[in-house]
Amino acid sequence: MNRSSLRIAAALMLLVLAGPAAAKADIAEAARLGGPLTPVGAERAGSKDGSIPAWTPGKQRGKLSGEFFSDPVIDSEQPILVLSASNMSRSLERLSEGHKKLLSLHPTYKMLVYPSHRPVAMPEAIYAATKANASLCELHGLDELDGCSVGVPFPIPKSGPEPIWNHKLRWRGDAVRRYNNQMIVQANGQYQLTKILEDVQFTYGSIKKPVTLHRGDAEFLRYLASTIAPPRVAGTTILVHDRAGTGSEGRAAWLYTPAIKRVRRAPTVCCDNPAEGTDGSQFYDQVDMFNGTLERYNWKLVGKREMVIPYNSHRIGSNTIRFSQLARPGHLNQDLPRYELHRVWVVDAELRPGMAHTFKKRRFYLDEDGWNIVMVDNYNNRGELYQFQEGHTQFGTNILASSAAPEVIYHFDSGRYFVTAMFNEDKPYDFTPDYKPDFFTAATVQKRVTK
Repeated sequence: MNRSSLRIAAALMLLVLAGPAAAKADIAEAARLGGPLTPVGAERAGSKDGSIPAWTPGKQRGKLSGEFFSDPVIDSEQPILVLSASNMSRSLERLSEGHKKLLSLHPTYKMLVYPSHRPVAMPEAIYAATKANASLCELHGLDELDGCSVGVPFPIPKSGPEPIWNHKLRWRGDAVRRYNNQMIVQANGQYQLTKILEDVQFTYGSIKKPVTLHRGDAEFLRYLASTIAPPRVAGTTILVHDRAGTGSEGRAAWLYTPAIKRVRRAPTVCCDNPAEGTDGSQFYDQVDMFNGTLERYNWKLVGKREMVIPYNSHRIGSNTIRFSQLARPGHLNQDLPRYELHRVWVVDAELRPGMAHTFKKRRFYLDEDGWNIVMVDNYNNRGELYQFQEGHTQFGTNILASSAAPEVIYHFDSGRYFVTAMFNEDKPYDFTPDYKPDFFTAATVQKRVTK
């Protein structure tokens, strides 16, 4: 098939996918939320053998700024299992392909497995909105949302794209300011650091200013990233207005670089284009584990699995650990991460005919309690496992939300890895900002960076 025919086939496929909306939950299904299902769609009960406990939501405590995530009971525990290359054969069905490869490649790689805990909770307003979304929220094609408001859009998913949208629109507070330190670690363990300050306004999922997404009017996030160091990239600024949809209805982005000294539109802030300042270590659609449009892939909801995943990883993200303690040759310092057995949703993404991406296939693993993507197996166009992403999930009792910090991308072709979302040596997340309406505009950014 020639290139022209491929484009036509891809366009026809888009028309098919943009047709009817995915089926919504009926009244009986939605009624299960808050009963046998948690208010956001996880199984309330534990596993049959008791290795995964029943959901025991944590209570809100702590200040909205100045606090690192912690749990004294969980953080005082000792591992119940140490997985290594010598004993992983007994747990293969519970390991991602990425973890299997890391265990096989590196004699020094291990996984400290701890007792499982399910404290992830969200505010009551998110629960109420999620129950309404179950019967009202619609996904047209892959990237158009309609009738979704504030909460988890698809708590009872029926198709592959829906869990991914649950991740993209999960509750993370109304707004946040955070430090994002990034580390490119070479195969020998040497690394270079980049420091970024990020401001985010969650226009969807905001309890203070709730909005409903409609087709053609579906902005869900505004993001501003300012690079502080090293000097060669300091001053680089990225502004994003993220919207459900593709083309002109989808993401709008702007970039400022000190060399050009003006803010300009940046359509390349997308897909498998290397993220600014990462030396090719991270694609834009790998930020926050996955944040791009879904249009390039066919998506399949594989189902649920019990798997060993990074979870309740307070120590690795705390101010007691220095950046230098994280980096080791070939992989993270595996004395620091915490792993637990949990149920995850598994979603496969296969590159569609006529579409281009470095990854031919991606397998996503999502925590059932918080809808965070916690791991991704990425395959190249030869079908080889090319990269592995790992998000070390923590639960913030101050905001009642979970997030991954740090995130890691292992590059199996070069032996290096990339660590992002680190703030150990800086201030923790600040959930108190109240941004002015023009804070996230290109004009305001231009004034700020040139004054």
